[in-house]
Amino acid sequence: MQEFTTETVETDLLILGGGMAACGAAVEAAHWAKKNNMKVTLVDKAAMDRSGAVAMGLSAINQYVGLKDGENTIKDYCDYVRNDLMGVTREDLVANIARHVDSSVHLFEKWGLPIWKDDKGGYVHEGRWQLMINGESYKIIVAEAAKNALGTENIYERVFIVDPLMDGDRCVGAVGFSVRENKFYVFKAKAVLCSMGGAVGVFKPRSSGEGAGRAWYPPFNSGASAYFTIKAGAEMTCQEVRFIPVRFKDAYGPVGAWFLLFKSTATSALGGNYMVERRPELENWQPYGAVKPVPANLRNYLMMLDVMEGKGPIYMQTAEAIQRIASSEEDPKEAKKKLKELEAEAWEDFLDMTISQALLWAATNIQPEEAPSEIAAAEPYFIGSHSGASGAWVSGPKDLAPDNYFWGYEQMTTVKGLFAAGDASGASSHKFSSGSHAEGRIAGKAAIRFLVNEKHDGINYDEAIINGMKDAILKPLKTYEEAQSLSTQQDVNPGYILPKMFMLRMQKLMDEYAGGVTAQFTTSKPNLERALELLDLLREDSDLLGANDLHELMRCWENVHRSYQAESHVRAMLFREETRWPGYYFRTDTPTMDNENWSVFVNGAMDPASGEWTFKKVPIEHVFN
Repeated sequence: MQEFTTETVETDLLILGGGMAACGAAVEAAHWAKKNNMKVTLVDKAAMDRSGAVAMGLSAINQYVGLKDGENTIKDYCDYVRNDLMGVTREDLVANIARHVDSSVHLFEKWGLPIWKDDKGGYVHEGRWQLMINGESYKIIVAEAAKNALGTENIYERVFIVDPLMDGDRCVGAVGFSVRENKFYVFKAKAVLCSMGGAVGVFKPRSSGEGAGRAWYPPFNSGASAYFTIKAGAEMTCQEVRFIPVRFKDAYGPVGAWFLLFKSTATSALGGNYMVERRPELENWQPYGAVKPVPANLRNYLMMLDVMEGKGPIYMQTAEAIQRIASSEEDPKEAKKKLKELEAEAWEDFLDMTISQALLWAATNIQPEEAPSEIAAAEPYFIGSHSGASGAWVSGPKDLAPDNYFWGYEQMTTVKGLFAAGDASGASSHKFSSGSHAEGRIAGKAAIRFLVNEKHDGINYDEAIINGMKDAILKPLKTYEEAQSLSTQQDVNPGYILPKMFMLRMQKLMDEYAGGVTAQFTTSKPNLERALELLDLLREDSDLLGANDLHELMRCWENVHRSYQAESHVRAMLFREETRWPGYYFRTDTPTMDNENWSVFVNGAMDPASGEWTFKKVPIEHVFN
């Protein structure tokens, strides 16, 4: 095996990730660090210009409260988030983001993001909380501001972070490796801000083979945030909450613009509108079945009932929606002009963010103004920034957080010196891209305040432990080299398991036993217990992961990261003995919602030394009645 040099970087604040939350943290932390003569360093496994959930672009900003115009209140947004998650949300965290998110959006516009305007100069809304944008370059614009704030000399791209560095119960850095050259990195810091995204690829994707990389959420989000915070010993929350989006089938094009902007309807193959025909089912999920909008998981559930009764495929009636809007113009010439505008907007919606959907339409001869398109529920994802809620349990702000939700610094996990934002923080969903940026800003400012207020003398780095971590992280390269002569076929070898085979095995067991697509998102105690048995065997085999180059070494560790997210999810689902989110998952042995016993947060932590998990219930405290 080739030699790897070790490069040590010392800094005050270490930001891990390059997505929206990390960019927000970089802008804010750099501002306050400069005032206090401190150094901020950012590490990203990709390149910031195209890193994170907004990598391909976006056609809408999904969180804008509109406080300056009196459009909504912070309570309005908290009510929306609480209802959509069936009552399980940290209102202090959601409110803190909601009161800051508009300023992030205004910064985006200042930096050059084109936001749609109406004839009066106001923002064009897709829905109550969403703004339409020309967003193909959304991430590039936001990343440029972060890079300008930090300085390129403080940014390390194409470096994959594996493990936290700990000094007792305090996080004091991270280790990883370059995916471009033979370098092992040791980042020593007084505080660490984790914002490395959610997890995709834990479950078998609905699109297999060549379509596997089309996952709606970026396929390169591989559970690094969950792994990092779990391995640091942080308390995690809402690990049972996965998100299952309904998307255009096979290319995963989002449906939001069609439902909200075009006012389209979705129907069964028989033409029935499941949201109308199955409305009585919502009575079984009160009080949340009666709120508007209907929670996303319940909308999913009503659609799934049609599918399970054999009424599929499910279609988005795109042609009907476009024709209805165009025909609202009385002048035939204006109607024809309007139709052309709507056709362009329909295509642009995907060209801005999901190009594969536009390609699929073209490849299958679909004109959205003439024919409907199939939609389907995707595989489960772990994204605390969207309609999920999984992530680390973090401190709220002093002026909003109940006593047991506050421990000194906003967004700090239960591990001293370790902050989390974006998909890395839990129980504060529906922050999306703009809210993640705002939460990153909140975390970045709080982290600098931590650095100013706390003592940092005597931090200990055990070089023997660091050298051991280096050996363990690079081990797949050595394993592959030593065993490659044992077979003539690269992917079948008694001496190692390739990361792709490891991933397929994990996806299969999670799909079958933990409520994936082929199990119609259902599971039960016996199935979850079997999943844990198989995950334990998978964990044993992770010691035999093999990599023939740096790219495969990254894939090895991505899948180890995913396996920790998988285990925490299964254990949390097993602990919560109810079905609270039908449409995201359904426990056949506890098929109803139990507000008396389970209107609580499910929090868990893993002992990094033993690997043992402990779970507990944490009361839900309301900021707003």
